[in-house]
Amino acid sequence: MFAARITLQALLPAALFAVAVGVSWEEWWTYDGISGPAFWGLINPEWSLCNRGRRQSPVNLEPDKLLFDPNLRLLHVDKHRVNGVLVNTGHSAVFTVDNTTRRHVNVTGGPLSYLYQLHELHLHYGLHDDMGSEHTVNGHAFPAEIQIFGFNSQLYSNYSDALQRAQGIVGISILLQLGDLSNAELRLLTDQVEKIRHGGSSAQVTRLSLQGLLPTTETYMTYDGSATMPACQETVTWIVLNKPIYITKQQIHGLRRLMQGDPKHPKAPLGNNFRQTQPLHFRPVRTNIDFKNNQKEGKFCASMYNSVHYKANEWKRRR
Repeated sequence: MFAARITLQALLPAALFAVAVGVSWEEWWTYDGISGPAFWGLINPEWSLCNRGRRQSPVNLEPDKLLFDPNLRLLHVDKHRVNGVLVNTGHSAVFTVDNTTRRHVNVTGGPLSYLYQLHELHLHYGLHDDMGSEHTVNGHAFPAEIQIFGFNSQLYSNYSDALQRAQGIVGISILLQLGDLSNAELRLLTDQVEKIRHGGSSAQVTRLSLQGLLPTTETYMTYDGSATMPACQETVTWIVLNKPIYITKQQIHGLRRLMQGDPKHPKAPLGNNFRQTQPLHFRPVRTNIDFKNNQKEGKFCASMYNSVHYKANEWKRRR
């Protein structure tokens, strides 16, 4: 308690100065230093869940502790293509779907009880190959992670409203592994990164298939969690797909050239924009993989330590 009080006292002058000169809270937080994840809940009272919440994300996934749930259904994402804008926000590369058209991309099934309208996509990645993803598997990180977010359009009118409400948001996590051939839809995004080199810059992206970004698997893990950036609202149903997609070294090197600031003040690289894993606090992580039946049939099963797509020894072999 004493250490936390000293930390808050140290933060207050810098935070008050930022407000005094007109810097918004959105610009104040970062992924490192005294405005990094460990302090998000201290520098703004409205972000208190970041430090005090009990259902925070991301988490470390332990294959041998997954809980098979026979009631989980297959996940369905509409396949039609969308247009949108890719923006360097200074925190991440974010693709926002153009939802002004009548034809929205919706996600249903899986652990979801409602229909969710897909809204945006975030790219998290590291400046080195051994880090970058927010979710980890057996303590191991991947070089990058794509997170696709949608809002509960049956209960709420928009994404901002749903982010504050129960069962408001779905987050679909796709882990990325280095490979010789990239996912085709991912290339539509990474082909634009040179246009968003600096914070605040944007580029149009047309005819992107969000379904096409998904790996070829019907299996996943799911848990109740939070947004992984301030204000860390605990309204997200996370679905982590049980297979990676691939990104080439050339593509990830292009991402690593992105900067947080504008051309005159580029600041630091945008990479390493990931939050550390958070305690589960006894939350179950469910899966739709029936490992008992798979064992009886002699099949590999993702719920057991030695036979998971993301098993530790396979991950090490690919490094």
